[in-house]
Amino acid sequence: MEQLILAKCGEIVLKGLNRSKFDLMLIKNLKRSIADLGEFDISLAQSTVYIRSLSGADMEEVFARTKRVFGFAAVCMAYMCEKSMESILGLAPECLAETLEEVNTFKVEAKRSDKRFPLKSPEICREVGGELLKSFPHLRVDVHHPDVTVTVEVRDFGAYIHAVREPGAGGMPYGSNGRACLLLSGGIDSPVAGYMMAKRGLKLTGIHFFSPPYTGERAKQKVVTLAKELQAYCPGMKLHVVHFTEAQEAIRDHCSEEYFTVIMRRMMMRVAYELMKKTRSGALITGESLGQVASQTMDALQLTDSVTNALVLRPLIGMDKEEIVQISRRIGTFDTSIQPYEDCCTVFTPKHPKTKPTLRDIEREEAKLDIEGLVDRAVHLNYEIIE
Repeated sequence: MEQLILAKCGEIVLKGLNRSKFDLMLIKNLKRSIADLGEFDISLAQSTVYIRSLSGADMEEVFARTKRVFGFAAVCMAYMCEKSMESILGLAPECLAETLEEVNTFKVEAKRSDKRFPLKSPEICREVGGELLKSFPHLRVDVHHPDVTVTVEVRDFGAYIHAVREPGAGGMPYGSNGRACLLLSGGIDSPVAGYMMAKRGLKLTGIHFFSPPYTGERAKQKVVTLAKELQAYCPGMKLHVVHFTEAQEAIRDHCSEEYFTVIMRRMMMRVAYELMKKTRSGALITGESLGQVASQTMDALQLTDSVTNALVLRPLIGMDKEEIVQISRRIGTFDTSIQPYEDCCTVFTPKHPKTKPTLRDIEREEAKLDIEGLVDRAVHLNYEIIE
């Protein structure tokens, strides 16, 4: 009895002549995700990736990591046998015993992609179902709402049996749609925004604005931890930490308080745009949700975007906080995000921010700053890269 994992391809099956490009990237990402767990035989056939361990790897951990690889619609823990009913009927009770002993109802589904196999799918279901009922007398069949669905797949290279099928990460293979820079704060929203765009195939570089001594090392480490948690979905993601104190102090010393937040965010966008070009990325990603705070009104967002020619992606723009929190919990960043270490967005926060600032007002205030010098020093002198 050989245990293996079947990972079912998602929407890349809809691709046409360039399908092979997405297949290759999907396999590359999978190999990178599980490389440290052992040696594997990985093959792709009929929109399914077959993962076999050659070195006694922990298949439960392989299963968990495969579920986080963007591009797979479902992941199954399966067992392989010879392509004969005798082998299938012998294997099914043995490999499914632990699962079936804990449930009361089941049904059998069969997928017969090898049309040379003598039994058709309904006949395979009937034979396997009968064998399982004999082996586990407490079970009964429920074709509508079973506790467990047993699947038998008869394919070109063998027969596969599985009852553990869980959703994959979905989306497109990571990196298949280009690169983008994620403005990563220490809050709940921006990691979720990065996850959602990575799911659409964007390779991420994180940018975090750090303002010592107003924000401490614990605040910085919190964001480093968030970046590492995102690396479970975004392998190789790097984090650029921009030391932003000089720019924020200049805004505090020379600009009217009610405009602090918008001017600060415009300065961040200028710096992020330069880093976007430096890293050969094609877009910026932010975690804003329309109307959530004063800096996220339509007027403020328009002013923020107007300082660059960057494509700005805001995947959370129409979501409410509870929806964002649910995703944050699911991807494993929530507990880190709620740690009480604030980022630079909370430094010098105005008591009464302007919710509908005008471009004329903002440009009048920004004229008091050496914007070019502040941006240049932030991009070329005052930053570090964490891998």
